[in-house]
Amino acid sequence: MITTSAEYFDKGCGRCDRFATADCSVQRWRAGVFALRQICQAAGLLETAKWGHPCYMHHDRNIALIGAFRGDFRLTFFNAALMQDPEGVLQKQGAQSRFPDMIRFTDVDQVAALAPTLRQYLAEAMGYAEAGVKPVKAVQDLTLPDELIEALDSDPELAEAFHSLTPGRQKSYVLHLTSSANPATRRARIAKARAKILAGKGANEY
Repeated sequence: MITTSAEYFDKGCGRCDRFATADCSVQRWRAGVFALRQICQAAGLLETAKWGHPCYMHHDRNIALIGAFRGDFRLTFFNAALMQDPEGVLQKQGAQSRFPDMIRFTDVDQVAALAPTLRQYLAEAMGYAEAGVKPVKAVQDLTLPDELIEALDSDPELAEAFHSLTPGRQKSYVLHLTSSANPATRRARIAKARAKILAGKGANEY
């Protein structure tokens, strides 16, 4: 998995065997992800790399993430519960998502058409970061299985990614793991799910 944003735009995220090839999703949507990058940089955001993707920060807070997939490329907002979305362009990542948090694109021209909205939404999110405003945390009664606690304690990157998931996505992994009473099976499932957790996906998302 890549560790710098430059690697991402040059070679891809490093999560699959298409890394550094013409078949990489980042290369497929090259013009689009670069257009999103330019908008984020012009907004004054700090470009970093997290979870194998370019992550844009402001006031030490994650604001947005660029991602490229086989069927589309996306700009995903953190702290989506705060976003007002007056243009109605935000979509949910999946059925388990509590709030719409991403804008999906299938053409670079769509980025150009939505550029004013993207700048508006980024400015809104940056304003929340500057003011220290955070969404109210949902109260959830979620008991993590011992095997998951052990994995999170021993893998800081995994722990950060898991706790950044929506409550619904966290719950999906708990349900997936606890459907087996065998500790070895649970550990194997955690290892297999690591890449999806780092990518911000739930257990049932692909």
